[in-house]
Amino acid sequence: MSSAAPDEVTGLLLAWSQGDAAAMEKLIPVVYRELRHIAHRYMQRERSGHTLESGALVNEAYQRLIHTPNVRWQDRAHFFAVCASLMRRILVDHARAHGFQKRGGGMKPVSLDEALIVSEETSPDLLAMDDALSALTAMDERMGRVVELRFFGGLTVSETAEALHISPETVMRDWKLAKAWLMRHLSEHRAVGA
Repeated sequence: MSSAAPDEVTGLLLAWSQGDAAAMEKLIPVVYRELRHIAHRYMQRERSGHTLESGALVNEAYQRLIHTPNVRWQDRAHFFAVCASLMRRILVDHARAHGFQKRGGGMKPVSLDEALIVSEETSPDLLAMDDALSALTAMDERMGRVVELRFFGGLTVSETAEALHISPETVMRDWKLAKAWLMRHLSEHRAVGA
């Protein structure tokens, strides 16, 4: 994911964790392109005419990052995982603040699969997906984190494994089980709401 050397990013993150504000200022230009890529992936799933753009989403995530005290960064995968989570939270908060209903409000469907697509007919919107992911995370925290990192953060299997300190095989197993659970959960709630 990163064009910068992982060691460079990790070194800057560790320095930032130890209170070096200059390290954070050096970090942002190094990771900005990757953050824009994550934000762009999120925005592609949003309805047309959304009031946020990729750059604004990155900026909002950056603002939240600099106001988060005492983060103990582990490495670049941990950093991108946190940023992806922040961006997801920003978009969900934005959707809720603008009164979008759970199913509708002009939001584009969000799909879930290895290639981030299962089928158009079973694609949940962002708010429904967020609710389902919260329920999954309450049931199995690691599985929820795998979905968040892979689906929302766009991390690869190996990057997700690195961020969670588990094997790629465990990521794939959790990913497969989580997809099945989420699709069942979303279809049950869609049937109840219909």
